Amino acid sequence: METSYYDRELGVPIYRRVFSFESLVPPDSLVELKIKTNALEEEFSDAQGRRLFNLDPGILSLERFVLATGKEYTHRIYLGRGVWADLTLIFQKGNWVSLPWTYPDYGGKRLKEILFSIRERYKEKLRKLR
Repeated sequence: METSYYDRELGVPIYRRVFSFESLVPPDSLVELKIKTNALEEEFSDAQGRRLFNLDPGILSLERFVLATGKEYTHRIYLGRGVWADLTLIFQKGNWVSLPWTYPDYGGKRLKEILFSIRERYKEKLRKLR
């Protein structure tokens, strides 16, 4: 992790894992995904209510990577039910491009490489569907 934001709640060290799913989902499913991941975080929290893990669902398209968040901020778009969309990365000229508000973890080389690989598999899946 690039920041210490979650250290107190989750402990250290914190390990990031990226999961990608085979089935495609529509972009408007982001609200439901965030609500489901919040429920999982709560279900597995400790006796003091601290989360044991933090799940950040996102939607990847050919043009962008958007994370769901429960925190409002100037650049985030409200989707409903307490969920905002955070435009985290955009894809331009063959690479993921960070934005001024991109979390340092997502702006790093390793995560961009992982998302590039996921995007390539997604692009191939779209080709097969056409």
